[in-house]
Amino acid sequence: MLSALIQQLLAAQAREHPDQVALIWQGEETTYAALHTRVLALASRLAGSGRVGERVGILAWNCPEFVDFIYAVPACGQILVPLNARLAPAELLYQLQAAGVSTLFGDSQLLQALQQALLQTRGAGHEVTVIDLQVDYESWLSGGPVAPLPDTQATDPVWILYTSGSTGRPKGAILTHDSFMAGLESAAIGRPVLPGDRYLYPFPLFHVAAHNVLLQHQYGAAVILTRSFDAAATLKACREMGVTTLSLAPTMIAMLLDHPEFSPDDLRAVRTIGYGASAMPETLLQRLLAETEIGLCQSYGMTELSGSAAFLTVDDHRLAADARPELLQSVGRPLPTVEIRLVNEQGQGCATGQCGEILVKARQCMRGYWNQPEATAQAIVNGWLHTGDIGRFDANGYLYIVDRKKDMIVSGGENVASREVEEVIRRHKAIKDCAVIGLPDARWGEAVCGVVKVACAVTDRELTAHCRQSLASYKTPKRWLRVENLPLNAAGKVDKPALRSTFSEPDAGQVPA
Repeated sequence: MLSALIQQLLAAQAREHPDQVALIWQGEETTYAALHTRVLALASRLAGSGRVGERVGILAWNCPEFVDFIYAVPACGQILVPLNARLAPAELLYQLQAAGVSTLFGDSQLLQALQQALLQTRGAGHEVTVIDLQVDYESWLSGGPVAPLPDTQATDPVWILYTSGSTGRPKGAILTHDSFMAGLESAAIGRPVLPGDRYLYPFPLFHVAAHNVLLQHQYGAAVILTRSFDAAATLKACREMGVTTLSLAPTMIAMLLDHPEFSPDDLRAVRTIGYGASAMPETLLQRLLAETEIGLCQSYGMTELSGSAAFLTVDDHRLAADARPELLQSVGRPLPTVEIRLVNEQGQGCATGQCGEILVKARQCMRGYWNQPEATAQAIVNGWLHTGDIGRFDANGYLYIVDRKKDMIVSGGENVASREVEEVIRRHKAIKDCAVIGLPDARWGEAVCGVVKVACAVTDRELTAHCRQSLASYKTPKRWLRVENLPLNAAGKVDKPALRSTFSEPDAGQVPA
């Protein structure tokens, strides 16, 4: 019987497998019983200092305490607001105020950068109690009032998780126990957890990808938590700690294979790598399959879906490697736990092969956006979540993401899907990675621009000629911009808003590495 509440998930493992390892942090192991004890202590302390429904913020890089908060805040009937540690102070302040966070726990350095902005809240009707995880936390935890934990319901909110805000100010997606647990049910279908698994998680816990940690715990697996991704440290962990599964972006996989210390033996114990954020280049897939026996699994999801709604499975990747390379551009087939349909601009359903906005109906959909009823009404219509993604289905039911609405470039009145152009650019042997963005242009409205990370010297003329072999002239980049590295957001996706900002000036040159 699967748990209905997040805290029940952990409690069940502590009861049934108390001595199994739940978490490994910097070589130190924590059992399920010990983790549950920590969580109960924190939840009781939070209950003693705050009311049901209060919002608790956390501003921290990955650490064991972050995991404690993921379980403890819902257990005491409060709502966790994970904050993106990469944001500027003004952006953080906006989210704190918009969510009405009453207590903020955070890393010393991150809080120090935020101090000046927090002063603005004093006397403005909204003040935040700040607790430093490195300085004040232990004394706060052991030295204050505690209270019994309240009854909680599956429909209660557990997280307010702010979206990237690339189409305006971020919106706080409300995730409930029910939506979170439904997201785990979907993930377990697409990416099964086996007894004895050791899962390495390098992504930020303040991202919806953190549901993967709960997925492992739901099935009694051990989570190896890292502060952030590091290629050498990841190889070492795989080599010495028996990692069986992990989550990486394609760029991270390439960094592992390109690392001077890499040996296929490092990944001998790894069964699967789950990836997302961007498509898997065919060359990278073929190299990985040639050098290892690892299975790959890609998913399609978003914050508003509490996880993923479609998976491109291990078998799909093998089929792509053997006979159908075009499947690598797909995000797989919808899970049986969700309904997905495509509609055109008039709201009519799309035939096979036609492009339309992706709509999703599922238990795992968010409740709505925090204190934004109009945005909620636009996003969820008659139970269908309007994702803002443009996709198409092929005859075999595979879903292809053509583009984000916000990433659709309108050049000379023509729509240009940036992802389509990126796929063509990546086929050039000189390209290691790329992103396509639209930049203001006096003649065309927007000019298609290719931002490239190159493996060897290549001229603009060569790149243009390469694209013209596969693309119409209006889709071919008018400008080529070279960078040492493409900026990534917390999800591991290329941060296109940052690229647009950096290159918005006519003479903009190179993104800082």
